[in-house]
Amino acid sequence: MKKKLVSLMLAAAMAATMAAGCGTNNGGAGSNAGTDDKQTEDTDSSDDKEEAGDDSQAAASGDGAVYYLDFKPEQADQWKALAETYTEQTGVPVTVETAASGTYESTLKSEMAKDEAPTLFQVNGPVGLASWKDYCYDLKDSAVYKNLKSDDFALIADSGEVQGVAYVIETYGLIYNKKLLADYCALDGAKIKDASEINSFAKLKEVADDIQAKKDDLGIVGAFTSAGMDSSSDWRFKTHLANLPIYYEYEADGITSTDAIKGTYLDNYKNMWDLYITDSTVESTMLSSSTGEDAAAEFAMGEAVFYQNGTWAYNDIKDNEVADEDLGMMPIYIGVEGEENQGLCTGSENYWCVNKNASQEDIDATLAFMEWVITSDEGRTSFRDEMGFVTPFTTFTDEYQPANPLVAASQEDIDAGHKTVAWCFTTMPSENWKNGVGSALLEYAQGTGEWDAVVSAFVDGWASEVQEVSE
Repeated sequence: MKKKLVSLMLAAAMAATMAAGCGTNNGGAGSNAGTDDKQTEDTDSSDDKEEAGDDSQAAASGDGAVYYLDFKPEQADQWKALAETYTEQTGVPVTVETAASGTYESTLKSEMAKDEAPTLFQVNGPVGLASWKDYCYDLKDSAVYKNLKSDDFALIADSGEVQGVAYVIETYGLIYNKKLLADYCALDGAKIKDASEINSFAKLKEVADDIQAKKDDLGIVGAFTSAGMDSSSDWRFKTHLANLPIYYEYEADGITSTDAIKGTYLDNYKNMWDLYITDSTVESTMLSSSTGEDAAAEFAMGEAVFYQNGTWAYNDIKDNEVADEDLGMMPIYIGVEGEENQGLCTGSENYWCVNKNASQEDIDATLAFMEWVITSDEGRTSFRDEMGFVTPFTTFTDEYQPANPLVAASQEDIDAGHKTVAWCFTTMPSENWKNGVGSALLEYAQGTGEWDAVVSAFVDGWASEVQEVSE
């Protein structure tokens, strides 16, 4: 169901924006997408919308305030600007604070202990929700839930309470420079004649190794951007890359989560990590000081062919040396049987939750602010143009779909019939587990640790974290 909905939403969004010669962001909602009983009952009713609007106006004119603890550092400035605009229009104070990369959970714990705790916060999915479910206000009567395309994008308790609502759907994979890859294909002895021939880890490695050997001929620094392991970059590998072996293990075992990961595909994980740190713009010994900004700059300036990241990275790389028409995205292959039909990784780890322990005035103000974000021209335009988001809300009609060539690539992937890879990393047991895996990856890359330590952090660390959380 989820894959079908994502595909439908992407198709609708793409149809609208391609007429203007643009792509759309992934997973978003076109006006004809995701039709189901919930949409009919909750979002097509003018009475419901009128009631929600009245409630919003009432809340906006009250004495409440909003404090949003944001998860996404890359959109921190845009959220602050939106907050200022809302305050100017309504007089309602809105504070936005953004946690540093990799610190959201610890920051949230600290902020929730304060008298002035966040009224709006985020969880990354069911596992993240487990720690905060007792803080979540029931959103079933809220505008953000009534305008949600499908319950697939909500966190709903067995009791029926709506504890969280996803506000952005995203896709990641291997972003690549089409021009540079075409330049490589034109070289004598190139391992491929066209990018479409890369449909497995074996072929990706063959091409990447050859690009690395011929980097001077191509005028580049490396096949892949730097796999930096500081906090601004390590999430790409301890979370997003680690998703692949988890996804394939879950698929093989017919499960959607586990208390004890087996590590069936960790050799495949190693294969991809070895490729990243070998065919790179920097020596593996330098990864501890390499940042996410470094990797983005290397790709944006045409110094590398491949860059693991997602649709959200477009704002970081556009308007530089790589033209929009030269931006493509392919799956992350790790050498699993049948991966020729593998697609990109699509999902969400961005679920809004409202703090039920806040005052009713602050709760009402927060709900009104959330509604304004997804219904106002200012909010929807910011999501489209500045944040590059595609959302699962019915309010984001065709004219509010962002122009993003990486989303066009994700749609092409779906159109090709490839199997979307789910975001299984939302089932990872804790941030502490991720950090353990990240530290082991770095030590291995630097030559100060063995791969066995990565396996132990992955498998043994998973079990111990699950046990600790359950106690």
